[in-house]
Amino acid sequence: MQTLAPGLRRWTVRYETDIGEEDVGSVAVDTGDGLVLIDPLEPPAELARPAHVLLTVFWHARSAAAVGAPRVWAPSRSRQPLENRGVAVTDLVEGELPGRIVAFRTPRKSEVVYWLPDHRSVVVGDVLLGAGARPLDADADAPLRLCPERWLGTKPTHADLRASLAPLLELPVERVLVSHGAPVLEDGLAALERVLR
Repeated sequence: MQTLAPGLRRWTVRYETDIGEEDVGSVAVDTGDGLVLIDPLEPPAELARPAHVLLTVFWHARSAAAVGAPRVWAPSRSRQPLENRGVAVTDLVEGELPGRIVAFRTPRKSEVVYWLPDHRSVVVGDVLLGAGARPLDADADAPLRLCPERWLGTKPTHADLRASLAPLLELPVERVLVSHGAPVLEDGLAALERVLR
């Protein structure tokens, strides 16, 4: 587990995904509303029991049910698929979230990204990939890149994804914490500008 800032930690676990085995990242953030885990996968033993779990998208159910958080938050379109996977969603990602966290919708109707204002960090599931993330392509070494357009579904495009994430460019982003690939730990706003403009 890596401490990125006071109260902000990230860890990775080797995990078999749809596109092969890779290191997958999860985030822990201490807030005034208790410990929040985002897309948790096998949390380290030294972490306390979380008060909240936030999920970016339903296939990131991972260890959400096993961590025993009394509250599990997910986008509305992810609720039924999560419950089908044994994750009891207690709250929908709408309005005020724990720890002043803010959700931004994406063109993938079941996926959101989270802004952690107290840590100047953006946490993303699959719509943005870090350096080295699969699928490997010509831009695989870029600090950030858009997910393959086919991952967005039949109608949304990269232009739609850029438009949905454009409000992030108005924020003082220091870090972009991705699930797949290397996180951006400094100059996060510059990395977002390169990929979203």
